[in-house]
Amino acid sequence: MKCTHFYPVIQTSDVAAVADFYIRNFRFKAAFESDWYMHLQSAEDASVNIAILQGDHETIPEPGRGATAHMLINFEVEDVDAEYAKAVANGVPILKSLRSEPFGQRHFIAQDPAGVLIDVITPIPPSSEFAGGFSEDALKETGA
Repeated sequence: MKCTHFYPVIQTSDVAAVADFYIRNFRFKAAFESDWYMHLQSAEDASVNIAILQGDHETIPEPGRGATAHMLINFEVEDVDAEYAKAVANGVPILKSLRSEPFGQRHFIAQDPAGVLIDVITPIPPSSEFAGGFSEDALKETGA
């Protein structure tokens, strides 16, 4: 299979509120909009997309309607400290405050109105304890 596009689809009971959250706080814009589905695209990178879907819509097979699973999405950014300051200023619910982790991430975790967790990350060099778990190319990407 050659995948030409990949993006998460968030099922929710309030499409407009969840879409508005990503538009206001993470610089997305609507690429398609209806009352039951919105396709959002990053205003900064057209290859970054999220879709928001009415959880009980008829297009979803019956066993999956209204069902939500725990999900964590990652946004890897150049300056997590600046993004954290913006999130706090905008009143975004922060579940894990900004911190540097020994496994090679400086990050914080927020939550959207549908309950999806959002991990905003800037890679940093990992501690020696975790460096061995990275491929050589991945380790170079962290700046180590």
